[in-house]
Amino acid sequence: MVTLSRLEEIRDLRTAWPHEALDFTPWLAREDNISLLADTLGLDISVEEIESCVGDFNVDIFASETGTDRKIIIENQLEDTDHDHLGKLITYASGKSADVIVWLVKRAREEHRAAIEWLNNHTDENIGFFLCEIKLFRIGSSEPAVKFEVVERPNDWTKEVKKATFTTDGQQLRYDYWAAFQDYAFQNTRFSRSFHRGKPSKEYWMSFGIGSSECHIEASQIHKRNELSVQLYIDQDKDLFRSLYAMRETIEAEAGLSFDWRELPNRKASRIVVRKSVAFDDRAQWAEHFDWMIDVMLAIKTTFKKYL
Repeated sequence: MVTLSRLEEIRDLRTAWPHEALDFTPWLAREDNISLLADTLGLDISVEEIESCVGDFNVDIFASETGTDRKIIIENQLEDTDHDHLGKLITYASGKSADVIVWLVKRAREEHRAAIEWLNNHTDENIGFFLCEIKLFRIGSSEPAVKFEVVERPNDWTKEVKKATFTTDGQQLRYDYWAAFQDYAFQNTRFSRSFHRGKPSKEYWMSFGIGSSECHIEASQIHKRNELSVQLYIDQDKDLFRSLYAMRETIEAEAGLSFDWRELPNRKASRIVVRKSVAFDDRAQWAEHFDWMIDVMLAIKTTFKKYL
């Protein structure tokens, strides 16, 4: 017979983080820890500042969503929810013009769950409130493990609540293509575990985070050249590009791909690109396009992640 241990919940969060501002917030802001929260929320979070100024106050974490212009604030509370923190949350959201508001707490009281639900039902569809509980567990004498549990989230967060409007036929086609790609790609288990689903874009590009604030994956559909591209987009870090370029032979061998390495010295960003010729007008071929993008995106994330 196999001997099994019991899973024990640690009720006092301060056994792991004695001080909210000095211990928990810096811990959460670390890349490997913020990625745990990002996975739970279904977002790609890049931390911009901790203890970010809002008038005479400070929001615990100010962040952004990788590849979009959505601003994120995260307010931490290692105790049960209270009116004071709810008020701060609204103040910080206003001061930072936040699109995504996250309240992390030990326990969500029923009246505050109802308040967050009400806010999600009565604010613009582009604004989203998350209420999330912090859980600590151990097995036997193991080190504690953290789990975030969402108790309130925006309605239909990963879907378009209202029908998108377009000013050109090109925008409509690009939107249809990205919507079809996401519907197809997120049926792939490995892909869905590696990337977060966002709203389809009406632009020629869509961005996907890889758990790094330094770079992200960008997929592009260039109709005038009948070309697809997938690239690692490195923002304002030429040293990172050069360090990767120095290992290009090893990286290309591991990825099984031949990249176009573009440092772009006169621009802020650098790009590492793979391209494919396609026919966008033939929708019967879209599944073939999508299979190629899935394979390339997974290869780029798997390969480059270890060098970042």
